[in-house]
Amino acid sequence: METTVRSAVLPDHDRPLLPAAAALVALGIVYGDIGTSPLYAFKQAAQAGGTASPETILGVASLILWTLIVIISVKYAILIMRADNHGEGGIMALLALLDVRHAAQSSWRASLLVVGLVGAALLYGDGVITPAISVLSAVEGLKVDAPGLAPVVVPLTLVILVGLFLVQRKGTAFIGNIFGPLMLLWFAAIGGFGVRGIIAAPAILEALSPHCALIYLIHAPPGISFTVLGAVFLAVTGGEAMYADMGHFGALPIRLGWFVIVLPALVLNYFGQGALLLSDPDAIANPFYLLVPGWLHYPMVAFATAATIIASQAIISGAYSLTQQAIQLGFLPRLRVFHTASQVKGQIYMPMVNWLLAAGTLGAVVMFGSSDALGGAYGIAVSMLMAITTVLAALVALQWGYHPVLVAAVNGLFLFVDLIFVSANATKLIEGGWFPLVLAGIVAFLMMTWRTGYLLLEQQRTRLRQGEDEFVAWVLESRPVRLPGAAAIFTAASTGIPLALTHHLRHNRVLHERLLLMSIVTTDAPRVDPEQRVKLVPVGAGMTRVLLHFGFMEHPDVMAGLRLACREPALRRIDPEQITFYSRRIMVVPSGRVPGMAVWRERLFAAMHLNANLPAAYFGVPTSQVVEVGLEVEI
Repeated sequence: METTVRSAVLPDHDRPLLPAAAALVALGIVYGDIGTSPLYAFKQAAQAGGTASPETILGVASLILWTLIVIISVKYAILIMRADNHGEGGIMALLALLDVRHAAQSSWRASLLVVGLVGAALLYGDGVITPAISVLSAVEGLKVDAPGLAPVVVPLTLVILVGLFLVQRKGTAFIGNIFGPLMLLWFAAIGGFGVRGIIAAPAILEALSPHCALIYLIHAPPGISFTVLGAVFLAVTGGEAMYADMGHFGALPIRLGWFVIVLPALVLNYFGQGALLLSDPDAIANPFYLLVPGWLHYPMVAFATAATIIASQAIISGAYSLTQQAIQLGFLPRLRVFHTASQVKGQIYMPMVNWLLAAGTLGAVVMFGSSDALGGAYGIAVSMLMAITTVLAALVALQWGYHPVLVAAVNGLFLFVDLIFVSANATKLIEGGWFPLVLAGIVAFLMMTWRTGYLLLEQQRTRLRQGEDEFVAWVLESRPVRLPGAAAIFTAASTGIPLALTHHLRHNRVLHERLLLMSIVTTDAPRVDPEQRVKLVPVGAGMTRVLLHFGFMEHPDVMAGLRLACREPALRRIDPEQITFYSRRIMVVPSGRVPGMAVWRERLFAAMHLNANLPAAYFGVPTSQVVEVGLEVEI
């Protein structure tokens, strides 16, 4: 999954790793998903061909090879990774580059926003299926030597996945340190077994020519060709993580890891499986494990399970990171975020996201019951996401001044390939492809409901807010009691007076001597330099507007930002640890009188808003310094 920043463990940005070291760390985080695809991809593609004939085996091996080269090597590694936002990649970075957040509702950029949010939602659908099919396919290796163990495969898979989701709250820093070395061993092992198979049946090397793939597709019945293409696509699922995780490791280490380690190991293993099937067509039941010497089957099952846990961890952590970015950009309500490792950036845990993913993943295992059945549900969400990424990247290229003819030729070619795979995966819709699409549809609908509802709420608050000059005049005229010390009040706007402050003054008739109007501004850049973090704007009557700027990949640390602000001459006498924070608790009242959403969607938004984390809690303000002010706003 694109995840999407998928990072299970991220290198500290203050101490960048050397390319070789970063490439090693990236093996477990970026390539965990695509690296475990040999467990099921070749088997499902060969089975989709109907018979394990030499033509089918050579065609499938060639299709997988050239799909890896065209989609991952050329499209992602060479081209798409050029569309970075200050070094960051992924669907949210593309949306930020296209500045769709600030688009007018009726503009073409607003339509792009919908497309982008659907792409982000597809990552959640993929994130539910990936751990299920990966771990299930690894545990199914037990059936190779002991068919009687078949009834324990699903329960054992559920136990492993439950344990994985349970340990999330503890953080993954320790196990994360061994992800890279373990995956390096994994790629060495699967590559070595592949070489063993190729030596036994070197005829598989014919598949190096794209001619084998083309001949197979031309001569196979159309229905079978499309089914095989849908299964072949399983070999590239997870490749989008190269782009999503680019900001954490850099383009060079990710490309280095792909071309030097991952691609050779994958190709060797896929060709080894094909060579085995040329020699023994009956091995189609599980060519990955039957490629391994018999005495190594059980250790390989354990090793494969560990590798799929690494891949699943990267997906889960990526879902946290994607959700945090969506919150920062205003596409989801604030959710509880816990930082599990203070010394490593990106180590977060989000309980709601964790348990919703757990419910979806465990439900998928129980519902489908085998990796073969899950193969029908897998791939369609990723293929649609890849097509959306191609379109958005093309628009970014146009925005950067590339010649339209060149962009249309290059991105049009890749979009054509993407749409072929989307069409091929669409044949799986009834078999299970509906499952991730339904999940993605629900997430996309919630995102659009939140964004639309929040815009309506902000319109109402803007209409009700007092102007700064009017409020200052009121304070000077009414002369309320001024309490010693300083107070800060959160406000979503960077102009006007917060409703909570007006409400407080009208009813309590008191104000602190110093008032800070705190606004958190999320930029379209992934990170903001500390020197650019704070902007102070004097308002009058002892009030100062404090604008704290954070990138969309940063979790806003208000107390750290406030300490920076209090170093400025205008606020130097204020102690951040003694400030009273006024936090607003707004009760949204759906009325149906404001155009923009149906009443039932307004009620859904009101429920989401009610359950969102309050600003003070989300921004990490100590509870002992917080006073809540409640008010109702009708939409």
